[in-house]
Amino acid sequence: MLTYALSDEAVGAIRFGLSPLTELGLSLRMIRNPARYPLQLGWLRRTETARAGLDHEVLDALIDDRGWTVDFVNPRPRSPLTRIDDELAALAAIDPTEFRRDLVAVHGHVPAVLDGPHEAAVARVVAALGEFWAAAFEPFWPRIRAVLEADIAYRARLVAKTGVAEMLGGLSPRVQYDHGELRIRLTDPTPRRREVGDEGLALIPTMFTANASAPVGDGPPLLLYPARGQGALWEAERPLNPGAAAGVLGETRAVLLRALGEPASSTELAVRFDVTTSAVNQHLRALRAAGLLTSSRYGRSILYLRSPLGTALLAADPTATTLA
Repeated sequence: MLTYALSDEAVGAIRFGLSPLTELGLSLRMIRNPARYPLQLGWLRRTETARAGLDHEVLDALIDDRGWTVDFVNPRPRSPLTRIDDELAALAAIDPTEFRRDLVAVHGHVPAVLDGPHEAAVARVVAALGEFWAAAFEPFWPRIRAVLEADIAYRARLVAKTGVAEMLGGLSPRVQYDHGELRIRLTDPTPRRREVGDEGLALIPTMFTANASAPVGDGPPLLLYPARGQGALWEAERPLNPGAAAGVLGETRAVLLRALGEPASSTELAVRFDVTTSAVNQHLRALRAAGLLTSSRYGRSILYLRSPLGTALLAADPTATTLA
């Protein structure tokens, strides 16, 4: 059990972030134990050939049989716009003490493949992770990022609607929040407690944790939690024809209008329906111009929502009584 004791300042300083390097590190769990992550089997199958030529000796040294990954591949994002190149550059400059400490925390020792001169060991880790990214993540990252960003947008709406406590308690069945204490039930039975001040807590959605994860050591306070909507990543959503509305708007626009009963970005919709983001944007602009959608900016994304007029149009469709 890990307990984060959050001061009032810490609650106000809670931040969400995305970390490409974290996705790389945690995906090693999927490779080690595919049965635990059935929603990502599509990624595993699609990347099998590309992963064959990687430096598996080094990648295997970053995880153990329990699924624990070394903390230096689960960094706290430095900004909402974190890039894999920036994270790998930071890893290349890691302090020798921290590098060895993180490995020992997981394995009890430094694996032989990395138990040599520090600069050579770190260079090999960075090279292995860079090749892993290029082979198995870079082609899919826009889709993965869309799911992660959509999750963050959802959590932000939840905070605005119900408050921080409700949002924190809904991150995972293994996460409980009560009176300033965030308790995370981990596979490690050792009780740990961390006071969190104005540095705040980083919340990081990921595709590769089944419940909730946290640093193995005493690094910066962060919580890794499963992103919503993972099932949409590898299977396109089957559009349901909203009937008569499709005759007026066209089937694609009617389907999008139906989907926007809750706010969503164009990238999220592109992933859900397996179409290009540019095509979705074209349809959304037309629907907004007709007064059927509203839009608002959230960070780098624009969120769209069906307007009362759009809802009335669907509600007036006698063939679409289940869509309102």
